[in-house]
Amino acid sequence: MSEHHTQPTGERDQQAQEAHKKTGEDLTQQDAPQNDGAQVSTGSDTAGATEAAIPELVIISGMSGAGRSTAAKCLEDLGWFVVDNLPPALIPTMVELGARSQGNVARIAVVVDVRGRRFFDNLRESLSDLDTRGVTRRIVFLESSDDALVRRFESVRRPHPLQGDGRIVDGIAAERELLRELRGDADLVIDTSSLNVHELRAKMDAQFAGEEEPELRATVMSFGFKYGLPVDADLVVDMRFLPNPHWVPELRPYTGLNEEVSAYVFNQPGAKEFIDRYSELLQLVAAGYRREGKRYVTIAVGCTGGKHRSVATSEKLAARLASQGVETVVVHRDMGRE
Repeated sequence: MSEHHTQPTGERDQQAQEAHKKTGEDLTQQDAPQNDGAQVSTGSDTAGATEAAIPELVIISGMSGAGRSTAAKCLEDLGWFVVDNLPPALIPTMVELGARSQGNVARIAVVVDVRGRRFFDNLRESLSDLDTRGVTRRIVFLESSDDALVRRFESVRRPHPLQGDGRIVDGIAAERELLRELRGDADLVIDTSSLNVHELRAKMDAQFAGEEEPELRATVMSFGFKYGLPVDADLVVDMRFLPNPHWVPELRPYTGLNEEVSAYVFNQPGAKEFIDRYSELLQLVAAGYRREGKRYVTIAVGCTGGKHRSVATSEKLAARLASQGVETVVVHRDMGRE
């Protein structure tokens, strides 16, 4: 597909003119710093754009090497107008230009990262300005573990943009501190530590591909405590209070997706009651999230290895949420790792 770029500080009514295309599937290669100038690109499909006076805005940020460019490319393919490395002080101007496009630019995604660090202090002021104007904006934060980020930078032999004369880990630590407050304000946090490019695109598609924005979207993720807590979890459920099918020889080879394993888990005392009670609790939580304008929630369901109890419970809980009108995606993070 054809993409375009221009300097967003140029003539305010001029359309993007030069062709620009990024290829490759390595998350770090796509996030590696290219230059200090902002690059503007548009997707080829804007037919779904609404005639809203003020464009919808998504701000993509997060750790270098965690997949920001992949997330931005996914939105571009969905028809969003994407601006890479726009200085935060210019975000309100970009929204204003979109509002003057007579509906031709109804959805804008802006990538903000440490490449624009000399402008980064302006982000808080820009966000406050957007709120004053009544702009619908969301923040997507791409997260990853230190180990994963180090491997990615080393694999492409690129320095971290903040490491200076130090090590890659020094740059990562400095970036985490710089982005700490923004991560806390994020509407959606995606941990890409164990994701490839295709899996990250699937997550973005699940959140943004729908033509009509749902009230609330939920990701129900099974995981194994022995592999660590998911860093993007909003709520954590511990299913280790139930007997482990791992110790039943005929069930050990299977996963919680197997009917026999699921039946074993939910025939245990308290299992069905837990699903009922927790589903009721989630209704209260979901109502609160909606009132606060939070559109995404990640529910992490854990057991020892992330293979039996957590998988079966995640499937059951996701089905219950879907029946309550919550758009739900199920992810089994650690299934198959043993």
